[in-house]
Amino acid sequence: MPLVERIMPTRALLVIDVQNDFLPGGALPVPRGDEVVAVANRVMPLFEVVIATQDWHPADHVSFAVNHVGRTCGESVRTAGGQLQRLWPVHCVPDSHGAALCPDLDVSRVTHFVRKGVETHVDSYSAFFDNEQGHPTGLEEVLRTAGVTDLFLLGLATDYCVAATARDALRLGFHVWIITDGCRGIDPGSVKQVLDDLKALGVEFTASDQLPALLRQ
Repeated sequence: MPLVERIMPTRALLVIDVQNDFLPGGALPVPRGDEVVAVANRVMPLFEVVIATQDWHPADHVSFAVNHVGRTCGESVRTAGGQLQRLWPVHCVPDSHGAALCPDLDVSRVTHFVRKGVETHVDSYSAFFDNEQGHPTGLEEVLRTAGVTDLFLLGLATDYCVAATARDALRLGFHVWIITDGCRGIDPGSVKQVLDDLKALGVEFTASDQLPALLRQ
């Protein structure tokens, strides 16, 4: 039986940063990150609005350790705006192989693409805003125009970009769901705490095999 039984135009799916650099063999691999691809492909047909996000960092991006003399990955620095920024390997540089979406992801189902982290001086974990909340990505406008009220999130990484997107979506008044088997985190020790914190804020959780019934409600 096909998964598609009913399409609810007020509901959208966000496929967050399923890019080569975050998959095994990439510059900044999320453990078992490749496992989210099959989940994404399975649930995308359930949604009329499907948005894929991408980190899209200039080569001189503030989050790259190589751009800070004497610093290494995992350390933190203060940005010009005063934000504490964790340093990462170079990743998701525009038009590189690492920045491309996973080739196994069925992008034919994607209706909109959103790129984030495009400013040199500030990172953007959230799909809505940079980390200083100064530069919107345009995602909110896409969702409002489509009449979306409920967001379902999956992708990479649970404890960074998925969590930040969920927090901003709640703040903007969206009803937020995380598809748990469609996410993987960087730090297994922190993922449970992050999910507990999101639950306390009002995020709801579901699994991909529960979605068809949930979307019929």
